[in-house]
Amino acid sequence: MYTRILVAVDGSQTSRRAFEAALALARSTGALLQPFYVVENTPLYFEAPGYDPSVLRERLIEEGKELGVKFARDMDTQGVKGEIVVGEAASLDDVSTAVLQAAADFNADLLVMGTHGRRGFRRLILGSVAERCVRQARLPVLLIPSAAGKPSDDAHAQASS
Repeated sequence: MYTRILVAVDGSQTSRRAFEAALALARSTGALLQPFYVVENTPLYFEAPGYDPSVLRERLIEEGKELGVKFARDMDTQGVKGEIVVGEAASLDDVSTAVLQAAADFNADLLVMGTHGRRGFRRLILGSVAERCVRQARLPVLLIPSAAGKPSDDAHAQASS
């Protein structure tokens, strides 16, 4: 039985599905839930006059706050205790480290993450935070695929017939 669940969120529909799965699991087990949002401070080098990278950082911080309000409301409605935590990472490579550190700090016994299911060249170039977490984790990791909760193409085609 899980008592402390950390769910990594990033504002995407995939991470929303991961949050919903973690919320349902926390509700059914009585676990404490901690959504964790990472502000990625990736160094962006643009030579455009007037470019200010702090604008993006501030927007990411604001997105984390907005998600916190939504998730807190959902958790309250479901009777699940916990609160969102916002962390920062210096680069995309550091996001997995930040997630795993947050799980350790929270003393989580389960980590829930969404996975975008990228393959081939896109996966090679973009990497996978979820994959890095799975490889380095010292706790169970539940991955929620991007297609979770969507009707399959076959089911959709049958419904249209």
